[in-house]
Formats: sequence, C-alpha cells, structure tokens
Amino acid sequence: MEPLNPEAITKGVQSVLTKIRSAEEKAGRPAGTVRLVAATKTVTVEHIAGAVRAGLSILGENRVQEALPKIAAFTQAPVHWHFIGQLQRRKVRSVIGLFDLIQSVDSLDLAREIDRRAEEAGRQQNVLLEVNIGREPTKAGFHPDDVVRSIPMMAQLSHTCIKGLMTIPPLTADPDSARPYFRQLRDLAQQIAALDLPAVRMDELSMGMSNDYEVAIEEGATLVRVGTAIFGARHV
Repeated sequence: MEPLNPEAITKGVQSVLTKIRSAEEKAGRPAGTVRLVAATKTVTVEHIAGAVRAGLSILGENRVQEALPKIAAFTQAPVHWHFIGQLQRRKVRSVIGLFDLIQSVDSLDLAREIDRRAEEAGRQQNVLLEVNIGREPTKAGFHPDDVVRSIPMMAQLSHTCIKGLMTIPPLTADPDSARPYFRQLRDLAQQIAALDLPAVRMDELSMGMSNDYEVAIEEGATLVRVGTAIFGARHV
C-alpha cells in the first residue's frame, strides 16, 4: 500500500483527533487531556507539512539520521519533536536539544549518557522511561520490577527530568487485549509516583498506537503514537 495522498492525510488527522476526543469523553476525561504524537518514520517532509496544516503539533521520529533533515525543514513551524525509537548511546549527542521529549529511555546506562550529554550542552532533557510491560525478549525497555529498582538512581541525575512512562504492549489482533497491559503501566506509574522522588514525575503515559489508541486512552494514556491511521501503511 502506497502512502496516502494529502487529502487522505488531512482526513486521517481529523479522524484520529475526533476519535481521541470521543475516547476522552467516554472515559470521563477532560477534552485535551490526550495529545497526539504523529509517528513520521519514512514519511516525506511534504506529507508531514500537510499533516501539520491539518492540525498536528507533535511529531515523533524513530531514527536519528532520518529525523535531522526533517527537523531542519520545520524550524519555523509550531511543532514539537519527540524521539520514539530505540536510541543508541553513541547517538545521544545528536538528539540533545533537538527533541522536546525522548520517549524511549530503556536502561540506566542510556539515562546516564543522556544526562552527561545534556550537562555538556547546558540543557535539561525531558524523558520517558520505556517499559517492556509484556516482558517480551525481543523488545527493548525496562522490565517493570527493574524500573522501580533503577528509578532512585535516575532521580539523582541533575540534567534529566523523568516525566513518565512509555510502552508498546504485545501485538494482538483485538485492541481490547492490550487493556491489561495499559492498566499495568498506569499502576506502575502510580507506584513510582508514590516514591515522591526529586526530578521524577509521572505526568505522562505514552501508550497506544494506530490499532489500540482508543483503549489506551480509556486506561489513562496522555500521549498516543499514531502513524498508519494518518499516513497509511509504510514500507520500512
């Protein structure tokens, strides 16, 4: 399937935003509680620009090298960039200062490298901790028990601000099958928040993608990462 044309992208953005608002209402949450992060991996600058005109304001990239020219193309646009892919330690320097939020911190070592590079740059870097909520051996992320053990050490990092958690649950055909995993992430965030650690907030839960974001919203998501429902299926 080829990428959608500009008109279809506009309809896709409007459809997703409408469904987000409906899911918020169904869950009894105020309008605007949930923000849409458009996953723009392999999407052209032209198509991203069309999506921004249709109402997108947060763009999520998976690959540093692909992201850099896109960010440069939108320096005058009212958009924020999130890094949502697996981040290699050797590429951390490249992302500090370019991304408002790194959603995919999956180890203590990576958190420390981000903190070191942020200090060098004289910045505070906002991050989410990626949790392998399904304990899948092929996926990155902290296991739930490990993140609880590691977070007191991350709380000591002086140039890194932990804003919440991110997860990708096991893939299932039925979106409702992801609900228990979303609930587990929400419960884990509450457990961490109760520790009351400095520089650690659990304000954000990034969970839910094109196939299950409405369920994620019902279970407490504040950020949903949607690509296919906006840009169509992509060859990666």
